[in-house]
Amino acid sequence: MLELYMIAHLIFSVIQFLVGVLANGFIVVVNGTDLIRRRKMVPFDLLLCCLATFRIGLQMVMIFINLAVLSLIKFSPVPGNITIFMYVHASELWLATWLSVFYCAKIATIANPLFFWLKLRISKLVPWLICGTLTYTFLTSVFHRKHAWIISQKSWLGFFSQNATTQIEDISALQYALLLIEFVLPLFIFLISALLLIFSLGRHTQQMRSTETGTRHPGMSVYINALLSILSFLILYVAQYMMAALGFSEIFKIRNSITLFCILLFGSYPSVHSVILILGNPKLKQNSKKFLLYSKCCQ
Repeated sequence: MLELYMIAHLIFSVIQFLVGVLANGFIVVVNGTDLIRRRKMVPFDLLLCCLATFRIGLQMVMIFINLAVLSLIKFSPVPGNITIFMYVHASELWLATWLSVFYCAKIATIANPLFFWLKLRISKLVPWLICGTLTYTFLTSVFHRKHAWIISQKSWLGFFSQNATTQIEDISALQYALLLIEFVLPLFIFLISALLLIFSLGRHTQQMRSTETGTRHPGMSVYINALLSILSFLILYVAQYMMAALGFSEIFKIRNSITLFCILLFGSYPSVHSVILILGNPKLKQNSKKFLLYSKCCQ
């Protein structure tokens, strides 16, 4: 019988799943409609569309994990399941990282030749970054499927088994180091781009405030909103990494309220950030208002 906090976890996980699928599905539909109408898609919309697609996949994986943790369905940590999770999760992380790099290149103002080169070519690089990312994550997921399976058995055994007594083989330090590097690399790139963008926006906002003469600068709110948006992106992205790191640390126990909260926090990033993307993107925000207005008219 499910306890009260487990029932609450089930309700929140279903809400999280629905919000994530609807928000990311909305992004895919809007950009896909533009593609059909105009016969082309700008690089930023292509990146958003790919990111939203993998976030839908990640939400499906997360609802499966949530149901398994609550023992509502049977979970079998076979290599195939772990490989799919690795591919979806790694692809989503890398695409979100490139989104942060795109924001940084387009918005930040930094006097550096390399940064100026990136600013001029980032739009042309987006399709290549997407193709390279999907190929790289697929190859690494397949290559490390055995080692990832061993680690996942060790770290997740407490989730799905009350008496974790199964003997599991160890992996070499080299393989573990390679997995760790591949896990941390997108975080490292994301932090550099996000912090550069925050520094640039904060400096520009401070300059605008210092030049004010009693009246608020009309562009001030734009920079403040952009700063808050990238800050929320940074917090959610890092929080997901922290929850993933805790998950691999083998400290969780099955049916523990803290464990369930951490799983919810891990899955909230692709849902909440997609909503933030819709609210912060003029085209997506306008289409969402049209959709809500149309829904009210139909009712």
